Amino acid sequence: MKNQDYKHHKFYYWPHHVIFYGCILILNVLCFYALSKTGNNTSQHYFDLAIINLLCFLALMLRQHYALGNQNRIIRLEMRLRYYVLTQKRFEVIEEKLSRGQIFALRFASDEELIILIDRCLQENLSPDAIKSSIKNWQADHMRV
Repeated sequence: MKNQDYKHHKFYYWPHHVIFYGCILILNVLCFYALSKTGNNTSQHYFDLAIINLLCFLALMLRQHYALGNQNRIIRLEMRLRYYVLTQKRFEVIEEKLSRGQIFALRFASDEELIILIDRCLQENLSPDAIKSSIKNWQADHMRV
């Protein structure tokens, strides 16, 4: 795996993001193009095909949504554990004052930087991007969905 840092932490899975979405887009365009050019006899078949194609796309997007929801929950639990191990205090009180984006950005911080960055977030209301760019010792996450 490549080293992760602020500039190289976004994850794109090319078969999913480019090939799969590209094929879905092409199928939708072709279905609606054929639907607009056909007579009454075949237009119902193309309409049915377009609806089935859209439903399959929505089903796959829901699957992705559920996976990302679980990943977000795991990240919050990981941050609670890390904070407790470092401070012997519960993170839930602080978690309520931070946005999801801030919490997700903080997970990349090393243990040495985490508490300092949390304090800065609470005082300065740092954006997720500002948090990520402030991290000196990046903790890679190669297991993202």
